[in-house]
Amino acid sequence: MLRVGFSRLYVPLQCWRHGTVRFLSQSTLGKPLSLTISSILESRWTHGSLTRSRPISSAATREVVSSEQLGVTEPRVHSDIPIANADEHKVSVLWSPQRWSRFHHIWLRDHCRCPDCFHPITKQRLINTFEIPADIKPIHVQGSTDGLEVVWPGTNTETHSSIYPWTWLQANTYDPPLHATPNRKVLWGSKIEKSPPSVTYTEVIDDGDKGLYKWLTNVEKFGFCFVSGVPPTPEATEELCQRVGFIRETQYGKFWEFTADLAKGDTAYTTMALGAHTDNTYFTDPCGLQLFHLLSHTEGSGGATLLVDGSYVAALMKELHPKFHELLSRVPIPAHAAGEPSALYTPSPPAMYSPLRYHPSTGELVQVRWNNDDRSVMNHLAPDEVEEWYRAIRIWNELLTRPDSEYWVQLSPGTVLTVDNHRVLHGRSAFDGKRRVCGAYIGMDEYRSKLAVLKEKFDSAVDNGQNKAGRPEDSRSIWNSNL
Repeated sequence: MLRVGFSRLYVPLQCWRHGTVRFLSQSTLGKPLSLTISSILESRWTHGSLTRSRPISSAATREVVSSEQLGVTEPRVHSDIPIANADEHKVSVLWSPQRWSRFHHIWLRDHCRCPDCFHPITKQRLINTFEIPADIKPIHVQGSTDGLEVVWPGTNTETHSSIYPWTWLQANTYDPPLHATPNRKVLWGSKIEKSPPSVTYTEVIDDGDKGLYKWLTNVEKFGFCFVSGVPPTPEATEELCQRVGFIRETQYGKFWEFTADLAKGDTAYTTMALGAHTDNTYFTDPCGLQLFHLLSHTEGSGGATLLVDGSYVAALMKELHPKFHELLSRVPIPAHAAGEPSALYTPSPPAMYSPLRYHPSTGELVQVRWNNDDRSVMNHLAPDEVEEWYRAIRIWNELLTRPDSEYWVQLSPGTVLTVDNHRVLHGRSAFDGKRRVCGAYIGMDEYRSKLAVLKEKFDSAVDNGQNKAGRPEDSRSIWNSNL
């Protein structure tokens, strides 16, 4: 026997198209019409009668009421249209015999996207949320091929109509939370060297943007990507960076070019080896992407590039050493950049950012923030956690430096490396000779914005399945999953 969590449903003496029913308020009918039907909801999938298509219960009566008694004929069932009904506080949507969602009336009214409530061009709210009655109830609820149709009480004798696409409701359901953000990440170790993600410069600069989408999707998926065939000049590299977005200016300049001359007060401007780290731990908002291009290396050797997937190592630590993983996820680390006399950077507020930051709802690792060289004084540790914390970072370092975690590659002129600085740690081996490198930082927001626009262009799922037919090519759906 199938049990469905719908407590009450007001049934009218009229059947509406697609086998759905109207919710009629007492003011509409002039008197309450609460009909109790205790049969189980099966007909939606077995093409049964209206009374079998929805369980309706009431404290007033337990009598089973048939379609004939209601005075309606057998409806033509559309099995692809979910069943919707309303109670005093929520609208319930039955997707299948085992899956349903509930949406509060005030939530639905607040998320109406008609032109009166949501600006179709600026994509900003027009509705005054604070004028919605706290006890608002729909006059009419109906499922159709277009989505959930709801009629609300308006001002005076007027009503207000809203429609919510089924795909949008499924993507945003919260009671219960049925949706899950697809995790596009591929965790990797040293074996990534067999087939590292790569695109060509010709693909990326093409006006069609497919190559650009492939490049940034690779970065989202793997945390890094090579671009091959780039002219070995600062100009071509800068043009490539600008395909993503604005270049972020820091104390090192905007688009930078450097050699081992200590022109800036940072060990990157030396010939020293650098362990796996992320950049800008001393910023409140570390850069999102970092691009490197080795323009030349003469009269010497060394300088191999090291890449480590922070997500992979964090997953290892969580599995093998959960207690110490929890410490790295909880205990913040202060940092500084103090090599330039004219600049002294620390995050604001200080000592607020842990090496591993997880999303509070999904539990997904969203940022790795680690550079032991730039770490400041750890004067905020609890006395009983000092030794445990040092044990935790020792384990973290051991996992980072395991041969199966490290991917070493010798860059050459013409190949640009793009790194997600919130996920992949980078480093290098010591070198000698004259080594000339250029590159830039790009903010995480700029990178995510460009990728979102490209997904909008090439991935229909972003619009929650809403057909683009009839919309200008450059217009954005009001049902875009980012809105």
